[in-house]
Amino acid sequence: MGQTCRVAIAGCHRMLDRKPANHNFASAFAAVPDTEIVAVFDLGADTRQAFQDCWGDKVAAYDDFGRMLQQEKPDLLCVATSQKMHADQIEQAVAAGVRGILCDKPLVTSLSEADRLLDACRTAGVPLALGLDRRWLISYHRLAELLRDGIVGQLQSLIIYGIPNLINHGCHWYDAALQLVGDLEPQWVSGNVDDLPGEAPDSRRHLDPPGRLMVGLAGDVQLYFTPGGSQRPAFDVIGSQGRLSIVDDGLQAWQWQDAGAPPLPLDIPQPVGDFPAGAAIVRDLVDAVASGGRTACDVEEARRATEIGFAVHLSHARQGARIDLPAADRKLRINSFPWGNE
Repeated sequence: MGQTCRVAIAGCHRMLDRKPANHNFASAFAAVPDTEIVAVFDLGADTRQAFQDCWGDKVAAYDDFGRMLQQEKPDLLCVATSQKMHADQIEQAVAAGVRGILCDKPLVTSLSEADRLLDACRTAGVPLALGLDRRWLISYHRLAELLRDGIVGQLQSLIIYGIPNLINHGCHWYDAALQLVGDLEPQWVSGNVDDLPGEAPDSRRHLDPPGRLMVGLAGDVQLYFTPGGSQRPAFDVIGSQGRLSIVDDGLQAWQWQDAGAPPLPLDIPQPVGDFPAGAAIVRDLVDAVASGGRTACDVEEARRATEIGFAVHLSHARQGARIDLPAADRKLRINSFPWGNE
């Protein structure tokens, strides 16, 4: 961009250490010389103080989000508050002239909120980077490239294992699967929300339960998601000329071709570091602002990964009926896990 981007952070309870780690976007901005953190918003006085103790008392601290935007006029905003606050804060930031937004997942608590947020970014031409970090990992880039080049022939279906819940982490699973198939557009969703007998009604799993679902994509490709089978995302990709088995969150893969032959292990490049996608996300956002382009997980990727989870709940309410996308019911609200700035 030719000059250092001024960065404001909203919601910082997982950014109180300089060590790179998932959700520590402050460490990601600190790793990119073109950015400087100038302000932080958080509702907790102790949290604001802890952030300044970590990142320097030159960072201005605010308990009023609008006042921070007005006084600091940041170029970039990192939104890591509760998802209940995302739509209002991003609309406010776009209106205040913020030029690029990094938003932690999950995006929102309803599809109507998603519509408002994404429309604001589209209308103003503000690039968004939703923090679904597999979009920036070299391992997933290589797997998507292999599939795009036809390693299994014509894609037919994907089986995706290990989805722990439908909203909070489910968006990672949906987005990773869509990335692997070249972002074919979802056409419909059918699924069921898991019953959780014996668990307290206020447990985290009741707030955001797992489920089983099928997603129909353009090109007659189908995705099948199931809990269990893995603690980390794993995939079986089935095509007209074989199958690709992907395990350990994209770090290992085997190609199956001939029925009587053992699978062939593939050489997959390995991400390096404690938060390998962190700085890459920030660099991508800075480049998108400078070029007027899009990030690897911009408005359309955020839309797809968000709508699928809500559509499962809508399908469950209709005994597993197919829900055509975009879903007609935009009002369903699902409060996910507790987060900072509640």
